[in-house]
Amino acid sequence: MIEATAVETSTDWDLFSKLGKYDHEQILVCNDNTTGLKAIIAVHNTILGPGLGGTRMWNYKSEQEAIRDVLRLSRGMTYKAAISGLNLGGAKAVIIGDADKQKSEALMRRFGKFVNNLGGKYITAEDVGTTTQDMEYVNMETDYVVGLPVSRGGGGDPSPLTAYGVYMGMKASAKKQFGTDNLSGKKVGVMGVGKVGMHLVELLSKENAEVYVSDINEANLEEASKTYGAKVVEDIVSIEQDIFAPCALGGILNDENIAKLKCAVIAGAANNQLDKESVHGPLLKEKGIAYAPDFLINAGGLINVYEEWNGYNRENAMHDTERIYQTTLDIYSYAEAHDMHTQAAATKLAEERLSLMRHVQSRI
Repeated sequence: MIEATAVETSTDWDLFSKLGKYDHEQILVCNDNTTGLKAIIAVHNTILGPGLGGTRMWNYKSEQEAIRDVLRLSRGMTYKAAISGLNLGGAKAVIIGDADKQKSEALMRRFGKFVNNLGGKYITAEDVGTTTQDMEYVNMETDYVVGLPVSRGGGGDPSPLTAYGVYMGMKASAKKQFGTDNLSGKKVGVMGVGKVGMHLVELLSKENAEVYVSDINEANLEEASKTYGAKVVEDIVSIEQDIFAPCALGGILNDENIAKLKCAVIAGAANNQLDKESVHGPLLKEKGIAYAPDFLINAGGLINVYEEWNGYNRENAMHDTERIYQTTLDIYSYAEAHDMHTQAAATKLAEERLSLMRHVQSRI
């Protein structure tokens, strides 16, 4: 998987070297002056099938930051699909801009035309800053889109399935660390209670876990507190807890935060949680913390839209998402048997599937 660095300056940034390092197939830069569209589509790998990944709209500080994000996210989608047993490749798109102020029907439809020009190599879906309504606009210009509303024959918002997969991975991690997957009475800190985090809080509250939350959005905190009885804390990294669930930004597991952690399990929805995998994966292993690989346990949303692409059936999507439980246990066993940290173990198994399928294709 991709190593994150805190800062990458213009002097060490070369697009083609990054594409080569991360082994991407293609990157498409999209611009439209009339609508204000500035987007980047990154197709990482299509060995297992078309690249499927959501479109994120974010007010990036620089174009370099946007490119770095889309490269990391798209590569993560390849591993997410591979480890989940899906016949999909990895891709992702980012739109640079403020979703609250700059997004429009025209902008999303223009983006849909760029997606269509790729001829099915990339299938898009909603992500941070985009909605099912936005995907309807995209769908007016291309069929290569999922995450459509239920009223349009789609699977609707995939965040409940993403949360359910995280929940399955969390229960498997509890089984590994505590000897039982019963979360009743367990102290769980959820960092970030947006759509996925809120659904996770709901699942945890139903199992009578003791839930603590933090978020930059006061309205989200109020909802989590009033609706589910979650306790609001300011520094959720430092509190004593059984399970820590990062559900906000990536790179949260860095030198500073790992030193603060007082937990036995980390299982959350955020992408790219390890700031530097080769450093912080082994560090968590050294501290005896069971880390559920993010690209495995947050795959429920991808499973949901994959099911939609093949003719949506909610029960099938739920059933396939439940498999994350056993896969998580398998990753822990594999990591122990090979003296590896869990992210490295999950990555190795995903790469093995990709390698085998590349061999199969070369024989055709």
